[in-house]
Amino acid sequence: MLDAATTAQLKTYLANLRTSVELVATLDDSPKSAEMRALVETVVEQSHLLTARFDGHADRVPSFAIRRADGTAETHFAGLPSGHEFTSLVLALLHMGGHPPKEEAELLDSVKALEGDFHFETFFSLSCQNCPDVIQAINIMAALNPSVSHVAIDGAMFREEVETRKVMAVPAIYLNGEPFGQGRMDLAQIMAKLDTGTVARAAEKIAAKEPFEVLVVGGGPAGAAAAIYAARKGIRTGVVAERFGGQVLDTMGIENFISIQHTEGPKLAAQLEQHVREYDVDIMNLQAATELIPAAEGGLHEVKLASGATLKARTIILSTGARWRQMGVPGEEEYRNKGVAYCPHCDGPLYKGKRTAVIGGGNSGVEAAIDLAGIVSHVTLVEFDSQLRADAVLQNKLRSLPNVDIITSALSTEVLGDGEKVEALVYTDRLTGDSHRIDLEGIFVQIGLVPNTEWLKGPLQLSPRGEIEIDAHNATNIPGVFAAGDVTTVPYKQIIVAMGEGTKAGLSAFDHIIRH
Repeated sequence: MLDAATTAQLKTYLANLRTSVELVATLDDSPKSAEMRALVETVVEQSHLLTARFDGHADRVPSFAIRRADGTAETHFAGLPSGHEFTSLVLALLHMGGHPPKEEAELLDSVKALEGDFHFETFFSLSCQNCPDVIQAINIMAALNPSVSHVAIDGAMFREEVETRKVMAVPAIYLNGEPFGQGRMDLAQIMAKLDTGTVARAAEKIAAKEPFEVLVVGGGPAGAAAAIYAARKGIRTGVVAERFGGQVLDTMGIENFISIQHTEGPKLAAQLEQHVREYDVDIMNLQAATELIPAAEGGLHEVKLASGATLKARTIILSTGARWRQMGVPGEEEYRNKGVAYCPHCDGPLYKGKRTAVIGGGNSGVEAAIDLAGIVSHVTLVEFDSQLRADAVLQNKLRSLPNVDIITSALSTEVLGDGEKVEALVYTDRLTGDSHRIDLEGIFVQIGLVPNTEWLKGPLQLSPRGEIEIDAHNATNIPGVFAAGDVTTVPYKQIIVAMGEGTKAGLSAFDHIIRH
């Protein structure tokens, strides 16, 4: 199951175990069970504190539990935790074995203090880059609190259960049998849903903070670069973000980040945060900004947050990024995560053998169609323009696939379903005006980005597309307020461009401070 290098690395990690841990597998005679047995046996060979049994009686086969030897805590994997989930396996072993999680002490204390019965189930796919965060967070809870249990379920392996429970997007989180959450969530977000006092306590702490010299709003590549360059100048710097990492967290493969041949979004986001934390930067995560109040003459700018807190600063750098654009047609919102999806890497495996459509003929749309073609029975790519806009090499690859149809000059007009799942996409031929129906089970939307500027309408000058208008120094029309990254009018929405723009914004904010 594991190559020599991975096994050696695993052995090094497991040296951090402090207490004994038992793996209890529930297997049958299937090939997947044989793979799981091999994995479990290899894992336990790497530490004298690990033991294995193969007499489990779990409901799902194959699966295995990770139990603390004293029986006070356990978590389960139903399916093979390979790919993105191998890290989840390693961390589950470490945390069950007494190695402390890398989370704030106050947050961990909140987990330990939870009272009640919390049985979580998380459906994941091995190609989902958002699933590990959820699984690792709930596994931490299970390791710290005996009232919490967790089963991580590979949706591709347990397809019958996926169909029965109508899981059409991952990660899908259930608590005590009822839907709890959908999509990427970290430990703080999960606790905020379980313990409403968490939000109020965080808001109280934020409201008590002294004014910043530079306040960065947004924690993506632009925001991280701005914070680092500002902090290096020795000025009081803060970052307030709805989720640190921004849209990079939803990016699978990154192959055009100069000097790094390949990385993945969540990995890069973690590295960005680690780099920012090396400086004296106050990071306030999971805080959505709702209003910008420009400074009066000689005063301070203010940013109001959804939690009720307000932050003040001499200068502001807006780097709130962008989000996936929606089709905006009837049925899209109703069937979101019920057949309408936005992440082919995450949710594609759930549509194995089914008919799907991809909306959008740019690079993202064509790449999505190529990926899906290897999983689903058929892909129809639907493009509004008269021709595809993707790179020629991608178009050539797409056209070579036998189970792909391409429709151009098509306006998507409606998503149809039976109330529980998608059944069809309706589009209008822009050349003839005729309406057509495509019967299918999944629709993947890949039609570009929308800037996150709704909360800025009013005092700030925005372009007709809603982007923040900036000059060559990243200054907006409000003195002392700067902007950077995908949220601005700068062309080419790329990670490396956003980092450069964030750097300029950080230096411009410092220049503004020393001149005023």
